[in-house]
Amino acid sequence: MEYVIIGNGIAGIHGAEAIRRHDPEGSITLIGDEAVPPYCRPMISMVLEGSVSPEQLPIRDAGFYDAFRITPVLGRRVANIDVEGRTVRLSGDGGDIRFDRLLIASGADPRPIAADGLDLDHIFYMRTEQHVRGMLKALPSVKTALVLGGGLVGFKAAYGLMRRGIRVTQLIRSEYPLSMQVDRTAGEMILAELVRKGLDVRVGLSAAAFYGRGRVEGARLSDGSELPCDMVVIGKGVLPALSFVPRDRIAVDLGVLVNEHMETSAPGIYAAGDAAEFVDIARKTRWVNAIWPEAVLQGRAAGANMAGRPVALKGSLGRNVIRIFDMDIMTGGWVDPPESLGFEVVTRMDHHRNTYRKMVLDGDRLVGTVMVNDIDQGGTLISLIQSETPLKVPGKRLLTPGFNYRQLLN
Repeated sequence: MEYVIIGNGIAGIHGAEAIRRHDPEGSITLIGDEAVPPYCRPMISMVLEGSVSPEQLPIRDAGFYDAFRITPVLGRRVANIDVEGRTVRLSGDGGDIRFDRLLIASGADPRPIAADGLDLDHIFYMRTEQHVRGMLKALPSVKTALVLGGGLVGFKAAYGLMRRGIRVTQLIRSEYPLSMQVDRTAGEMILAELVRKGLDVRVGLSAAAFYGRGRVEGARLSDGSELPCDMVVIGKGVLPALSFVPRDRIAVDLGVLVNEHMETSAPGIYAAGDAAEFVDIARKTRWVNAIWPEAVLQGRAAGANMAGRPVALKGSLGRNVIRIFDMDIMTGGWVDPPESLGFEVVTRMDHHRNTYRKMVLDGDRLVGTVMVNDIDQGGTLISLIQSETPLKVPGKRLLTPGFNYRQLLN
């Protein structure tokens, strides 16, 4: 059996390890567009802030490929997949690689923006360790920075630069930060914390153009104003990296559509991680939950199924634990559904302690939660959403101080 994996990230390597665990003899070829061993992508922001070194990023040692008898093809992108011919073509003159089973674990690329002047120096995305290395090299000449985007990447970039003593302005197109992870109440609490800590946050704005002589010196904003800056970080989220996927042969929406075995519409071809679109447990519809834990689970399941060991997943679930300066936030599931759906929403705000909790229920099923500065038992709440356990108590009871959520799992 010839296995090919597109992607050298967390989903790809867990897929490879699962294949080798169930098939000791098959050949495994792993293709990665970065010419470095697998590393912890969520930690690159910690490299930017200086709390860890680039050398601490790898999650597998130099002997990983030999130990699992994997043939690595690094520093190359895939140009296309020939579904009928069962080959993957590499970009440039890399030729074709044959497969019997294929895993698309190509991850995601930074979401591009439409603005003039993007070719100037000192304008960065923050997706790879190479991006961060470039930022570190530029830092000695940077006094002011502009960060675009109010999501996790944008915040982590802003925080890291502030830790380096750089004055940061953050532009957020939405009305509050982390609008894809939290609701308005939590978002406004986060905004107040960011401002209190000295971050210049401007909501409802984006960058229209950048100017400078060779390197960026400033930005023209969507309201017509100008903002001087020595560095720009674009953190507007990501999109599944699927330019090589033939959409007339493999079903794709935002991500590659997969079933419970992580198999695509093309038999023998699988997808996992940020490239895959799976059923969301809370929403009961297809969704791309581009988070590290889901990439691990999906990669393992895909690899096992590719090697002939049937494994079924019920769906995926978005969840995050975030520390923003002195504020702890935990979210899970569908935190801000449309009112038209008629879900029960219960909340508790304690202004004195600056805490907030929100529970979203669809009938007797918990489908979402937001917790700010009060994240005790948060893991149990995530388990309740994942397991779809029927709750035997009224929704308001969930907000009773000291309520033991574990009793609901029994």
